[in-house]
Amino acid sequence: MPNPLPERTQRLVVVGLIAALAGFGIYFSLAGFGDDRTEEAAAPPRDPATAREEPPSSDPGALATVAPSPIPTTAAEDLDVLGWFPFSEEEFQAAGATAQGFAEAYGTIDYAQDPEVYYAVMEALATEEYAEVLSDVNRAGAFWAEMSEAEAVAEGRAEVREIRTFGADSVTFVVTAQSITETRNDEFDEDLGDFAVTVVRERGTWAVFDFQPADAGQFGEE
Repeated sequence: MPNPLPERTQRLVVVGLIAALAGFGIYFSLAGFGDDRTEEAAAPPRDPATAREEPPSSDPGALATVAPSPIPTTAAEDLDVLGWFPFSEEEFQAAGATAQGFAEAYGTIDYAQDPEVYYAVMEALATEEYAEVLSDVNRAGAFWAEMSEAEAVAEGRAEVREIRTFGADSVTFVVTAQSITETRNDEFDEDLGDFAVTVVRERGTWAVFDFQPADAGQFGEE
């Protein structure tokens, strides 16, 4: 059986093996890092335009990713106020004329005529629905009864004072009405007061939908 290697030689062999293993470890480590860097270098550069085309964040607090588009604004002195309303100036005028004409007809009475003559003028300015109830005792019928009892002949007058409210197809005006009344014994002016007159668009024109004292709180089609 051969003699073992001298102790000094054995130590040299062990040191050599350790050095070899350390060298292999360093090589593989450097080779791994080198591969990562190679892959990163080989990857194509990211196109900035593509990055901007990414969908915006769904976060409502996120900053905008596109340039702002300011809306045009108008100076206060150039504002088109009538453009804010659903009707033109001509439509408002036509609606107001209907309300005023109805109030004038309400105050115009000749007790010697048939009451149907009195109602007919207002019915021509009213919606079909409202025309059917004009002669009720709690509507124009009450005024007719009062004036005919006094044997009055009255000329109605009216003036639109303001617009109380409006909707997509209706306008409520406040109208001051008056009867210039003659009786058998006296001649006097009778102020009937303010009325809320609601007119609506019907068959391409304006028609009275309701007529009642302004303090009754009438507001449009409601």
